[in-house]
Amino acid sequence: MRILLIEDEARIAQAIKRSLMTEHFAVDVVADADSGLSYALSPEYDLIILDRMLPGDIDGLTICRKVRQNKITTPILMLTALGSMTDKLTGLENGADDYMVKPFSMAELIMRTKVLLRRPKSSIGPVVKAGDLEINLETFRVTLKELDVKLSPREFKLLAYLAHNKDKIVSKDSIILHAWDDDADILPNTVEVYIAALRKKFNKVLPGSQRLINTVHGFGYKLGDD
Repeated sequence: MRILLIEDEARIAQAIKRSLMTEHFAVDVVADADSGLSYALSPEYDLIILDRMLPGDIDGLTICRKVRQNKITTPILMLTALGSMTDKLTGLENGADDYMVKPFSMAELIMRTKVLLRRPKSSIGPVVKAGDLEINLETFRVTLKELDVKLSPREFKLLAYLAHNKDKIVSKDSIILHAWDDDADILPNTVEVYIAALRKKFNKVLPGSQRLINTVHGFGYKLGDD
């Protein structure tokens, strides 16, 4: 899953990014409002974490409002030092889905992030099942008929993105956007290598289960029940 963090305080931004990456999210960081709006209008993000007071010609409220005016439904978590009830209501009225006040607990931020990421797709809970495969998106445990499948962090990111789009075809470019950070230089055949590695690990634990990840030639990949 790919998160956009719009935060001008470098120390806070890097701390949040490190924590989110530990939870297997890909994170893009933007430090000013004008660039933040440009990034936020992209449909490629699964969540936006947004400060209210930012350098630039606009503020976080304007970013939030313009995102919604452009019919983009990406969940927005507003993270700011402005903590009065009026401030919170204003943030929510302008399109934010949640509102946190600085200073904040990183554990709470991670939990709220996970909750928001479950909202847009009501069919997706913390556990996704595909045939004999079970993926726990919160504990990062992957099993086949209750047998553990040991994955690298990158393999889990890729599989989690397929799980969030179960039974849908996702392109290589889309996988790269959601499973790698923006500063990574990734070629499309890198995705093929990781898909092959996942299939190999599945088949080693439960022969035949590599067929759970289907190749749709010319389009991409799909996680299904067979």
